[in-house]
Order: sequence, then structure tokens, then C-alpha cells
Amino acid sequence: MSGEMIRVEHLKKAYGENVVLEDISLSVNRGEVLVILGPSGCGKSTLLRCLNGLEPVQGGEITCLGERIDPGAGIKQLSALRQKVGMVFQSYELFPHKTILQNVMLAPMKVQKRDKKEVREEALLLLDRVCLKDKAEAYPRQLSGGQRQRAAIVRALAMHPEVMLFDEVTAALDPEMIREVLDVLLRLAEQGNTMVIVTHEMAFARAIADRVIFLDGGRIVEEAAGSRFFRAPGTERARQFLDSFSYEKVQKKIWKTG
Repeated sequence: MSGEMIRVEHLKKAYGENVVLEDISLSVNRGEVLVILGPSGCGKSTLLRCLNGLEPVQGGEITCLGERIDPGAGIKQLSALRQKVGMVFQSYELFPHKTILQNVMLAPMKVQKRDKKEVREEALLLLDRVCLKDKAEAYPRQLSGGQRQRAAIVRALAMHPEVMLFDEVTAALDPEMIREVLDVLLRLAEQGNTMVIVTHEMAFARAIADRVIFLDGGRIVEEAAGSRFFRAPGTERARQFLDSFSYEKVQKKIWKTG
């Protein structure tokens, strides 16, 4: 793991008088999985949208792959950025009138101007990797929530992004569907993909995180290696947060005994 992919320095994001993010500074290295945790409303999803140039900021600077992200830039510049920094939303965002294969192929052909045959072959390989090849000709409405989310991940991967952002990709899923999506993300991590993940799935976060950033009230309260954060969080606020998840109740004994 080497090479800085994203750097954020003293970021401020506000909606009018409402400050959502204040003095956020962080970095993401090549091949790293950074997990962003925190209570609802703390600014996690807004931070991801800032990283992808989807939100204007009111202070600070974001640099991706050596280039400053400017949400006010032209369409061409932002399009180039989003080819390098892919984002998967919790709402899938698949085109309902196109098949799953067409959804995956559209951006590589239209935006990157790649050869149709090459794109089709790669799309089918990617769908096969997430056990969706047999659904290539199906429409989104014919798939389960978990299948649609896996298709959305494949669509992002087909653009060959250098960094992937995942915003609560299991939030709208039933428990049985969550596992299949998380398995895909775990495989991506094992393959060395650079990822920034916002999630409320603590067991998953513990399994996948190289590093954790814990937000509260729009500020970074704690930053630590994933193993250390879940074993022995360094702040009382982080301990309270982890303790709110039922599976973490036993951690009290671990913290007391060291």
C-alpha cells in the first residue's frame, strides 16, 4: 500500500447557516479501505459527496490523484474526475428501462468511447464475478434489492475507477440481502481496491477497515487503525457509539481488562 490517492485539508461544508462539516482533514492511500463511521446526521454521506465533486464546499481543499476537486468546474473536468472516483449510492440509481447489461455498458461506451465488443465482454465477466451473469438481460425491476446493488457496484467497476466510494449500500436491504453485497465489497478489498465506505454495519466495518474515521457533529472525533478502533477506541464518544450496537455489548469487558 503506497501513494496518496485523496487528501482533504480543513474542509468546511455548510448549507446556509447550518455547518455540516467543520475542519475535516484526512487522506486515503492506494489500496487502503477507509471506513467512515458516526451517528446519523453527522455528515458522513455529505463528506462522500464532497469527495466526488457532487457538493460545493465553503472552505478547505480536496485533492484527488494530485488534482484539486472543484465542484464549480466544467462538465468535462467533473466527468473526468468521476471516471477516476466511482460512487455507489444506497438507492442503486440504475436505469429502469435498460437491462442490467445495458446499464453496465452505457458509461464505458458513451463516456469513455470504448469498443462495444470489448465493453460487453468485460461487463459479462464482472457480472459473473458477482453471480449476476444469468441476470444480464433482466431489467432492474426483476431483481432483488441485493442483486440491484451488486449490479450498481459492477456498473461503477466497469469504468475502471482508481477509488471507489460506497454510501450506505446496504441501508435499504433486508438482512438476507445485506450479506451478498458485503461479500462483494470484501472481495474487492482483498483484491487491493482503494475504497472509502460509509456504513452502519459494524461487524462488516470491523472485518474490512484498514483505518476508521469516526465523525460526530460534523467533526473528526477519532481516527485509528481498524483493529485498534474496534478493540479499544480512544475516546468516550466512540465507546458510546460502539456500545449502542448490540453485538458490541461484550466489548465492555475487553476495554476493562485491556
